[in-house]
Amino acid sequence: MKSSIKTILALLLFPLWVQAQRYVGGDISLLPTYEAHGVHYLDRSGTQVEPLPYFGHGAGWNAMRVRLFVDPSKAPVTDQLEGVCQDLNYVTLLCQRIKDEGYALMLDFHYSDTWTDPGQHSTPSRWASNDPVVLADSVYQYTRNCLEHLKNKGVTPDFIQPGNEVTFGMMWPTGHCYPDGSSYASSGSVTGTFDNFVSYLQAGVKACREVCPTSKIVMHTELSTAWNATTFYNTLANRVDYDIIGLSYYPDYHGPLSTLTDVLTTLESKHGDKNVMIVETGYGSQWSLKGNYSTKVQATWPLTEAGQQQFTLDLIATLDDYPKVIGLFWWMPEDNEFWTDQNPARSSWWDASLYTQTNGRPLSAMFELQRFIGSDPTSIQSITIPTAKAGNRSTESNLPQWYNLRGQRISSSSLPAKSIYIKDGKKVVVQ
Repeated sequence: MKSSIKTILALLLFPLWVQAQRYVGGDISLLPTYEAHGVHYLDRSGTQVEPLPYFGHGAGWNAMRVRLFVDPSKAPVTDQLEGVCQDLNYVTLLCQRIKDEGYALMLDFHYSDTWTDPGQHSTPSRWASNDPVVLADSVYQYTRNCLEHLKNKGVTPDFIQPGNEVTFGMMWPTGHCYPDGSSYASSGSVTGTFDNFVSYLQAGVKACREVCPTSKIVMHTELSTAWNATTFYNTLANRVDYDIIGLSYYPDYHGPLSTLTDVLTTLESKHGDKNVMIVETGYGSQWSLKGNYSTKVQATWPLTEAGQQQFTLDLIATLDDYPKVIGLFWWMPEDNEFWTDQNPARSSWWDASLYTQTNGRPLSAMFELQRFIGSDPTSIQSITIPTAKAGNRSTESNLPQWYNLRGQRISSSSLPAKSIYIKDGKKVVVQ
């Protein structure tokens, strides 16, 4: 039976996503930091695994997203403690690992030293200027230099985001604006304009097209309201050359799935030439993200492992109604402080992680995500164990995760000679 077990493992490790037309995975930008702080990543049975390969052969993912800051050493200390540390050297090493494992790669440029989102988009400290022409050139030169560096290291992103959650522009104050194109008058003497913002986007995209002509450009906004998201893309129109609409959707902040469907339906109608990706999502298994809609969404998805799992299933079922949606990425699934009590990687836990902080094991939602690319977490293409007799299974006594198709746990020693079982979340044919 030892050779049979090796056969199972070999087939489980074989990548089944080669011809996938959709992409599913996570933003794992902090993974090296967790590893450096001594986190031991486990599988569902409690066995230690290498996390990056496991996300593929264990959870069925085929893509990863990584963020990049201009100079995170200049970020506020509180932000650094939350995970702002991804400079070009850090990102290069992580992206090499991701590509070596065969994943598609999305690179997320934060044109800032720290977090960028609808509430903050500070201009990098090294680009100290209020001249939009100078700033646009800074964006171009920086983007080009980063991408050339990555290509020289053997890393070409498959997808590139020239800006993160840019619903209200980027590189404030000069690039601060409203989704309808209105200018934003700051408290100082500088007024942010949509034209400035567009010039920054154009500069970033120009560098991407020159250095990585085969990479797809993702324009990323969030869903603070359906009006904000759809108005943004209507206003942007054809002023910027991009391929994919990227959306952040967190039910705690953005409301029930009806908010997402309103946006997707409108985008499908008005921007049908663009594919769409959900480049950030997440929902808690124990704690709320404390958005305005927390009470409402918790009635649908309780803050439990099963509730998080059901959110994932409902989200995928919704996205399946929209054929232009080709990507789904969970934000910060790798958060896992169970092993780092004396040396935490972050100042707080991310409440929508796909690991439980109580025992360090992965949560069920991690394995449901692969449904988005058409994989069933309880099946693989084919696994056959060569002739096995019922009385010859003592060597499998250390592999307890066997279930029948009714979901009842059974002992490996009681398996009949020929049947179909579920082992570690995968269907196994014994004959």
